[in-house]
Amino acid sequence: MATFSLQSTPTDGASWLDLARRAEAAGFDALLAADHPGSCGNPFVALAAAAAVTSTIGLGSYVSNLGVREPMLLATDVATLDLVSGGRARLGVGAGHTPAEWRAVGRERPDVAGRVRRCVAATEAVRALLDGEEVTVDTPGLTVHAAKLESPRPVQDRIPLTVGASNSTLLRWAGAQADVVGLAGLGRTLADGHMHETRWRADEIEAQLACVAAGAAGRAEPPPLEALVQRVVVTDDAEAAAAELAERTGLTVAELLAAPFVLIGTEDEIVAAVAEHERRWGITRFVVRTDALDPLAPVLSRLSTEATRS
Repeated sequence: MATFSLQSTPTDGASWLDLARRAEAAGFDALLAADHPGSCGNPFVALAAAAAVTSTIGLGSYVSNLGVREPMLLATDVATLDLVSGGRARLGVGAGHTPAEWRAVGRERPDVAGRVRRCVAATEAVRALLDGEEVTVDTPGLTVHAAKLESPRPVQDRIPLTVGASNSTLLRWAGAQADVVGLAGLGRTLADGHMHETRWRADEIEAQLACVAAGAAGRAEPPPLEALVQRVVVTDDAEAAAAELAERTGLTVAELLAAPFVLIGTEDEIVAAVAEHERRWGITRFVVRTDALDPLAPVLSRLSTEATRS
């Protein structure tokens, strides 16, 4: 069965807690908080608050920029969240892309290769710290001296790791090491420092999946694939609803509607699209934004019912 997670960030306390309750009641697999220091709330503070009003939904950042997050501090945040939530924490990481986030901590954003090296090294350090190991790293991109997370210790034996990536090297590493590979289909960061080129055409998606498969070649089971859905619209006229985004991304409407990064159409069409994304791409997990909660609730109910019948 396909699973859906909800990505959001708090704007006030009451609505955030209400969102957490509603997401859990609707059947979302996880509540994921964005992590962009300076432009949204601290994900771990927000998720700890959500943990107090929920009991089953997973909780994680999506994703933490390991170019600016230090391993010991991130491991402590994740372990604390796992402790207060009774073992529901997720670890979501990425190499980062927004130049302002580096400048805000007194650094300059490295080139792509440098960001990937730092992401891999920092992820390995965080996982080792969460496993109770002592960690020392001394590289140009990351320095850690005899770090050990004595307390708090996570409740889970292993915190599930999601690596969000578009870079081919990082996709291969994620295929080998991650518990979930997160696909956004995003390319070069544009001049505003936030938006991206898209890589949503079939051949571009296939190239990304080939990188994951190459990395996963030595594993008994490949990691699940997860798509970050940029737009959800429940409508009787999918082509009209997709036209503006298709033009903006340089895709045809047909190409856009075939991509796993949008879910646009009637409930029947979205259910069919989810099944097609699993058949064609092997994608079984989807992350959607806050405004998709209510429109997707009936879809989640149908998917759950169909899974139970099968």
